[in-house]
Amino acid sequence: MDILQSLIGIFTDYGYLAVFTVLLICGFGVPIPEDVSLVAGGVISGLGYANVHTMFAVGMAGVLIGDSAMFLLGRYCGENLLEHRYFKRMMTPERYQAVQDKFERYGNRVLFVARFLPGLRAPIYLTAGMSRRISYLRFLLLDGFAALISVPIWVYLGYYGASNHQWLMTWLGRGQTAILVLVGIIALIVAVWYVRNRKQKN
Repeated sequence: MDILQSLIGIFTDYGYLAVFTVLLICGFGVPIPEDVSLVAGGVISGLGYANVHTMFAVGMAGVLIGDSAMFLLGRYCGENLLEHRYFKRMMTPERYQAVQDKFERYGNRVLFVARFLPGLRAPIYLTAGMSRRISYLRFLLLDGFAALISVPIWVYLGYYGASNHQWLMTWLGRGQTAILVLVGIIALIVAVWYVRNRKQKN
């Protein structure tokens, strides 16, 4: 995967700052795969160029600040932002309608799911800010909880696969599915807990 090799080279040369900057750019909808960026950060940790736990913290910071920037831009600039050429290209009428449909179907829960939807993540966060239906603190909690699932998986996958690229490439392809399965299991556990708790109260 050429982009992974390119990111490994850049991150090896410039370290944590490069990882943070790339993840921040990813948050703005620039087509650099966030998962691959996190894996590349894990790889350079596995090769001894960085500490993997620090890399996890840097990854969380880059992801959350990038996501927050999109949400706050939407909140304070509103739909006027869509007149800008870059955002108009990112938020096409079709994509905007798709995001609106997801909000109608899932409500604010879509902000948690958005972290696992490459391509729709930035438009969803931007729309959430525009809607003013959710506070920034609630957005940060939902996004942060989702990031606590996805970020360590990608970073530690890169760390443990640093010396075995064939194994790493295999699991990089399977990783998104594995995360979605994990999210499904967590959602099931929460649902069962909620139902049992409600029955006990009744």
